[in-house]
Amino acid sequence: MGKSTPKLLKPTLDKDLDKIAFVEEAAQHVSRGFAPFGIAILFLVAATVFAGAVVMDRPGSLMVIAAAAIGAYMAMNIGANDVTNNVGPAVGSRAMSMGVALAIAVVFETAGAMIAGGDVVSTISRGIVDPAKMPSADVFVWAMMASLLSSALWVNLATWIGAPVSTTHAVVGGVLGAGVAAAGMASVNWSVMGGIAASWIISPVLGGIIAALFLAFIKEFIIYRHEKIEAARRWVPILIGIMTGAFISYLVLKGLNKLVTVTLWQSLAIGLFAGIISWLLSRPLIRRQSEGLENRNQSLRKLFRLPLIFAAALLSFAHGANDVANAIGPLSAIVHAAQAHEISGEVIVPLWVMIIGAAGISLGLLLFGPRLIKLVGEQITKLNPMRAYCVSLSAAITVIVASALGLPVSSTHIAVGAVFGVGFFREWYTRNSKRRMEYMRMKSEKWVIEPKPERNPEELRRRYLVRRSHFMTIVAAWIITVPASAGLAAVLYWVMSQLAF
Repeated sequence: MGKSTPKLLKPTLDKDLDKIAFVEEAAQHVSRGFAPFGIAILFLVAATVFAGAVVMDRPGSLMVIAAAAIGAYMAMNIGANDVTNNVGPAVGSRAMSMGVALAIAVVFETAGAMIAGGDVVSTISRGIVDPAKMPSADVFVWAMMASLLSSALWVNLATWIGAPVSTTHAVVGGVLGAGVAAAGMASVNWSVMGGIAASWIISPVLGGIIAALFLAFIKEFIIYRHEKIEAARRWVPILIGIMTGAFISYLVLKGLNKLVTVTLWQSLAIGLFAGIISWLLSRPLIRRQSEGLENRNQSLRKLFRLPLIFAAALLSFAHGANDVANAIGPLSAIVHAAQAHEISGEVIVPLWVMIIGAAGISLGLLLFGPRLIKLVGEQITKLNPMRAYCVSLSAAITVIVASALGLPVSSTHIAVGAVFGVGFFREWYTRNSKRRMEYMRMKSEKWVIEPKPERNPEELRRRYLVRRSHFMTIVAAWIITVPASAGLAAVLYWVMSQLAF
């Protein structure tokens, strides 16, 4: 009897190696989950060191350095929560990938914050609380510290539970609560608070109306036309020209105005000229893109990807100009009060403060933004490139108008209001549009179309409308944000004052 062939495999060793490989894979997965937090901590340390290098030889340096760390923390939370509204519709409609959306948002958020982020800062830092009612500069500094920290903590909690809240709500509530705790009810400028509250109501309504109007235009003049591609060749370049004109007008008014005096009408004239040039240049581009495309809605979605990218960029720029104030407004007030030992109505934003705010927003978006981007773009309502374009352009125009007026409106309110405007308009248009009914009738006569099976009413509700569950969650978060941030700021101020005084 011959010898048996020896076994080359070692089952025990193989099992051990499999276990080691499994452990290594699990460790890598866990480390990837903790990597963003590690990078965020490194950024906070870098911001603290950067601030220390700038202000170490100046009065009140320790207070300013601590405030800079909190401001950087707040900026990252803005990027993680609020910026998602800018690119969420584009990602949800699959007009661009997550990587492209993040790159566009980072570039234009930073540009908006650095070029045009100064005007709204004054409303946040000195418009809500009357500096003259504060007992001293030290009390004012501690109040601003408490407001900045409370708003940052609340937005961080909201991001962790997956709720897109308003960072503007959070910081205004923080300033309100800390101001009342430090100097009483009389220190709050209630007329300014009333104007801010009114803008929170007006902005989502205006955003919804503008989005619905743009969608109505697209449906009437492009989608429900027999020659869709020909209609798109005519109107899509015009829509691109509108976006370009608005962007250039805002850029000239807010950026160039810091170098030379430019009136509103001059900026509008420059924007009109730029819009016409953009329209002329985009006509051959859209014509080349449309060659060989079938006369169907799927083809239109391809043509709307380019203007949707422009809309996302415009919205990111406007958001950077408007919401950077949430991080650098209280920080700028702290820097001035700590160094000058006085509370001034005119606060100049230092360049290093603006750099920390812009960098923090961009880093927060890259590290923690994708989760809420998917929520806003995919789970609130069903979006395609045309609807997402309307949402983004509407939100951009509304934010630009608000920023020009110096109102700290909530981009979250505007974006969600635009989404609801699109959703409810779709329902109304589907039921009442004569043009759509005539188009569908002609289509059914031209081609033999089998009747679709009747859908469950609940399924139709999910298909055509914004999800009510998300609506209720978001509204509840909006309602809670201001009192929660205000209450937390009051508690933090009391703790800080007990330790400091």
